[in-house]
Amino acid sequence: MEAEIAGLLPPGLSAVAAAVLIATAAVTSFLTAAVGVGGGVVLLAVMAVLVPPAALIPVHGVVQAGSNVGRTLVLRRHVRVGPLLGFGIGSLGGAALGGLIVVDLPPAWVRTGLGLFILYAVWGPKPDLGRAGLWLGGGVSSFLTMFFGATGPFVATIVKRLEFDRLTHVGTFSACMSLQHGIKIAAFGALGFAFAPWLPLLAGMIASGFAGTLIGRQVLVRLQDRRFHRLLNIVLTLLAARLVWAGLFG
Repeated sequence: MEAEIAGLLPPGLSAVAAAVLIATAAVTSFLTAAVGVGGGVVLLAVMAVLVPPAALIPVHGVVQAGSNVGRTLVLRRHVRVGPLLGFGIGSLGGAALGGLIVVDLPPAWVRTGLGLFILYAVWGPKPDLGRAGLWLGGGVSSFLTMFFGATGPFVATIVKRLEFDRLTHVGTFSACMSLQHGIKIAAFGALGFAFAPWLPLLAGMIASGFAGTLIGRQVLVRLQDRRFHRLLNIVLTLLAARLVWAGLFG
């Protein structure tokens, strides 16, 4: 039995580690569905301990793509297509540039910069950038996600500035992240990453993530818009503070 399970897992990953990853995918999908953001960062932190560094970003991207596609389907009636198109145009350019440029961005710079941007976007003045803001946000976040992985809080602040109600916010945010992670997966595939050994584990994580999404949606529906945005601000601020702390002192 153990040999059969081991045969379904990528080399170097134990059955216990796989079980932890599948359970974490469910919990983090619940978090994002209920509060609007945060699950991707938490999942990345857990995966960083258990998954080989070379596979971390592409494998995390597939799991997040599956999770966000599930949320998009559940909330499909609340997705705004206009912002999605603008974000998608920018994402194509950002991912292409990230895939072509061979750079080793200092993690401390990326974390600190993202954290400070999120803090400003949540609490600072809100200039109206219109479509340019969506294109720019899609491009910058897709470029950074090729190296950093979890740029969900960055994208959430962009969608938050559109001042949607809670269901429209989560639906549109999930659609944007689905598109971004899909582009990232295609880019890593073109760069030669082998996804095949990870497919059974990815299927389990995506399935458990969808279950977490269904439960989280029930919480989201019961929340009031004012309470949802208050929780969203708190979660974004905590995530930003953690990023800045890790960048400066981690």
